[in-house]
Amino acid sequence: MTQNPIRPTISLDAPGKRHGHLKLPYSRNDSAWGAVMIPLTVIVGRPGPTALLTGANHGDEYEGPIALQALASEIEPEEVTGRLIIVPYFNYPAFRAGTRVSPIDQVNLNRAFPGAPDGSVTQKIANYFNDTLVPLADVVVDFHSGGKTLDFLPFACAHYLDDALQQAACDEAVEAFNAPYSLMLREIDAVGMYDTAVEAQGKTFVTTELGGGGTATARSARIARKGLRNVLIHAGILPGEIERAPSVMLDMPDDDCYHTAPETGLIEPLVDLGEEVVPGQPLARIWPLDRTGSLPATITAQRPGILAARHFPGIVQIGDTLAVVAVALN
Repeated sequence: MTQNPIRPTISLDAPGKRHGHLKLPYSRNDSAWGAVMIPLTVIVGRPGPTALLTGANHGDEYEGPIALQALASEIEPEEVTGRLIIVPYFNYPAFRAGTRVSPIDQVNLNRAFPGAPDGSVTQKIANYFNDTLVPLADVVVDFHSGGKTLDFLPFACAHYLDDALQQAACDEAVEAFNAPYSLMLREIDAVGMYDTAVEAQGKTFVTTELGGGGTATARSARIARKGLRNVLIHAGILPGEIERAPSVMLDMPDDDCYHTAPETGLIEPLVDLGEEVVPGQPLARIWPLDRTGSLPATITAQRPGILAARHFPGIVQIGDTLAVVAVALN
C-alpha cells in the first residue's frame, strides 16, 4: 500500500504550542528536491476534543486565513482544553497564486477527496487530510467565501445528513458560529468535496460563505474571527461565553434555488444580495458582448426567497451560476 509522503515538521500530539509545516516533497524544474510547505500550527492543552481548522481550501478566499492566522498567534496552550490543528492555507499553492485551483496540477482541492497518496500534489494533500488529520478531529471548520467569481451573504452552514444525531451536532455548531445568516445548504455538486469526506467520517462540520469578490472586508474578517471562537467555545475547547447577535436562518429546499446563465454576456444586476424576490421577478439581464441593438436575456426568479449569492464579475459565461435564492425561515 502506498504511503502518503506528507509529513508534519512538528508534533501533532506534544503539549504546548508549535508552528511548523506540512512538508510535501515536490520535484520540479526549479528545485529537484523541493517541497510544498503548508503552514501549520498545533496547540495542545489539557485533555479534550480536537478541532481541525482550515482556510484557503480555494486559494482566492481570505476570511479563513485571516481568522486562523489570528487564532494561531493569539491563543496559548493554557487556554485550550483539547487540541487545535490550524492550517490557514489548506491549498497552499493556490493561495500563493491567488487562484481557486492549484496552479501546479489545475486540480480543485474541494473536489479531490478522498485523494490519492500517489496522485498529483493536490490529490496528495486531500489524501493526507482524509486519512490522517480528519480521523483525529472531533469538530472540523472549513472557511469559504465566494472567491473571485461569486459573492455571498455572510453565512455559516450545515448540510442535510442522513444521521439525525450528526445533523443535530452540525446544526448546533452552525448556530454557535452565529454568522449574520445561517444556512441549510444543498450543494450543487457534492462529489469529491472535503465537506462530504468529513461528514462521511461522522465529524461535526461547519463551513461558511462569508462574502466574495476575491478579497476580505473588515466586516467579513470580523465575522470569521468571532464565529471561529464561538465554535471553539461551543466545543468546550476555549473558555468564555458565546458572542451572539441576530442571525437569519436560511434554507435551500430544492434545485430551483440555483439560477444558471443561459448564455454568455454582460450582466446587468436587477436585485442585490439580501433583497426579497418573488417567482417570475427579473434577477438580472444578460446583454450581448459582440453587438448592439439586441434585446438582453432576462433571468427570472424560479422561487420566492432572498438573493443569497450572485455571480461577481461583470461578464458571465453560459452555464455559470448567476444567482442563488434561499428561503428565510425566521
